[in-house]
Amino acid sequence: MSTAAERSGRTAGFEDAVIAGLEVPVWEQMLSPENLGRALRRVEANRGAPGVDGMTTGEVRPWLHEHWASVRKALDAGTYQPSPVRRVVIPKPGGGERLLGVPTCLDRLIQQAIAQVLTPVFDPGFSGSSFGFRPGRSAHQAVQAARRCIQDGLEWVADIDLDRFFDRVQFDVLMARVARKVSDRKVLKLIRSYLEAGVMADGVKQPTVEGTPQGSPLSPILSNVMLDDLDRELEQRGHRFVRYADDLRVFVRSERAAQRVFESACGVIERRLKLKVNREKSSIRHAAQATLLGVGFFFAGPRARRSASSSAARSTVRASGSSPWRRLAFVSPSVT
Repeated sequence: MSTAAERSGRTAGFEDAVIAGLEVPVWEQMLSPENLGRALRRVEANRGAPGVDGMTTGEVRPWLHEHWASVRKALDAGTYQPSPVRRVVIPKPGGGERLLGVPTCLDRLIQQAIAQVLTPVFDPGFSGSSFGFRPGRSAHQAVQAARRCIQDGLEWVADIDLDRFFDRVQFDVLMARVARKVSDRKVLKLIRSYLEAGVMADGVKQPTVEGTPQGSPLSPILSNVMLDDLDRELEQRGHRFVRYADDLRVFVRSERAAQRVFESACGVIERRLKLKVNREKSSIRHAAQATLLGVGFFFAGPRARRSASSSAARSTVRASGSSPWRRLAFVSPSVT
């Protein structure tokens, strides 16, 4: 599993994700020594808790030296069976629970290798308004993009909350979108096997019929593949928006426009993507009340105060000196 880059001590860069040259099949790109070496270093650096087999990240490299040949043989033969993920339940800051899935270290390695090959295939085509879990993009950039929308006069926000997005993704809908750019049937079959690997909860394996477990290396890229149709629809309609994973804000000039875009976006989400919008947590509000990733925006000036007094935005607007715009981050961005 060692590579020349690893032996030299050179840090592998993003360009090392795949073997150059379209003549190399995706399967071979994924299982190349360079790609696997980079994936292994990533798994070791991320540490993380053991999966259902109890293997730690510190134990995976010695294990691979002894067992990788048989794992590779099973992968090539199409007989490799991923282990179920270990279910972990953590409380959400605002109430409720978040379900995480912890794969085994071996499965994290293989998933990371897949993700590194898929990212250069899909990421260049993603929307510029999508910021979550992408190379070279951050939560801070998402907040700055939202601020620019508001400064350009788009003071009404359609805040669309996807209900348990990671738990509700339908496999057929997702795989159809992956297959748009990946034709290698072995890769598609392996991705599907991870979606259907199941969950180990209280010592009992439970089947999975939908969802991409949060906590797996594949989940971020697959979530962006899934929601790219929504991004494209919003762009085709000329809307300004910011999406960070399943956290979506659409910025428009009026309350009525926000209501229209909210309903149209919900239609794409529920009818085309077969997902569900949590209408209780979704909202249409003035930018004086809007938040994104824990960051809130407050405005000065008579225009903002008039807008904030409407039926959809009743909270007090904080004024500050003579500056027409003021942004205040009252909670640091935090994404898990």
